[in-house]
Amino acid sequence: MGNVFTRIGEQSDGYPLFAEEWEEKAKEILPAGPFGFLQSGAGDEMTLGQNREAFRAYDILPRVLRDVSDVDLTVELLGQTLSMPVLLAPVGYQGIFHPEMEIGSMKAAADAHLPFAASTVTTASLEEIATAAPEGIKWFQLYWSNNRSLTASMVKRAERAGYQAIVVTVDTGLLGWRKRDYRNGYSPLKLLEGAANYVQDPVFREMVPDLSEAHIREAILENIHHPNLTWDDLLFLREQTSLPIVVKGILHPADAKQAVDLGFDAIVVSNHGGRQLDGAVASLRALPAVVEQVDGAVPVLIDGGIRCGADVFKAIALGADSVLIGRPYVYGLTVGGQAGVSRVIEDFRTELQLTYALAGVTRTKDIHAAYLVKR
Repeated sequence: MGNVFTRIGEQSDGYPLFAEEWEEKAKEILPAGPFGFLQSGAGDEMTLGQNREAFRAYDILPRVLRDVSDVDLTVELLGQTLSMPVLLAPVGYQGIFHPEMEIGSMKAAADAHLPFAASTVTTASLEEIATAAPEGIKWFQLYWSNNRSLTASMVKRAERAGYQAIVVTVDTGLLGWRKRDYRNGYSPLKLLEGAANYVQDPVFREMVPDLSEAHIREAILENIHHPNLTWDDLLFLREQTSLPIVVKGILHPADAKQAVDLGFDAIVVSNHGGRQLDGAVASLRALPAVVEQVDGAVPVLIDGGIRCGADVFKAIALGADSVLIGRPYVYGLTVGGQAGVSRVIEDFRTELQLTYALAGVTRTKDIHAAYLVKR
């Protein structure tokens, strides 16, 4: 069981232990604008809530009297070995949460041998993030640009910087109606908190020779929203890189089939953490139909509502190859910088290792739907 038992019986060192406590601590630290941006969802936040409720709809049905003295959480994903089936999801603007920004998150992920997905709208540039942890597993999340040359430039920069996969987000052609951000009058993009990858890009600098704040802001806003994005555009992306391309934002099985048929390398079942289309299906509820449609052709990942090791287990039992966590590790970053992210990761690892053992499994590949009962 590795180091799990070394933590049992220890006195808490003051860090939060429950997901809700991390959130509450972050709320105490952050102004209303940044906290609302991180914590809230779109519309009336129905999908935000349903992402959590979907996990509560399942109970784990454990097996007993099995030798679980050697639990191995490692998994293989897109040619990389992960220490457990968890990735750090792309979350933009991390400088608004802590001065260590994405650098702290990247270092924590590298220490844990987990992938960190750097957003297009980061506070630190993709090159700065890569340099902070040269040996870490790095994925670059791409927000499509209306200027194809800018899209290609960012992808090629990621390749040169040592990123091992491109995650293209396809559910943000328009920004969701985020009422709390509107009430708070808060937009980190308009404050240029996520402009680093743009202002350091040679194509963008050609587009915007006058790098005043007003011109930078206008150019980013013109490029980042793309309601005309189609599968044909993603085929252009396929021509720009030999890296694996992960399509993030799939909920419908027909879209999953299209991604596989067009030769993309993995899928993330995601509703953007409930931040885009309010009323959209919870990610976990969409997962089984996508898994059935894909039928093992490519890895299927999931994000949205995952807050603990038991949630990870349930997602895997329903067919996910790995999961992505977003808000949990950013709350950790807010509370303690890199050390806070590391603590969140290790709490996931401890609980996941115990969940495997107490459910009667020792390997991720042995987890399947028979370990769940729907309420």
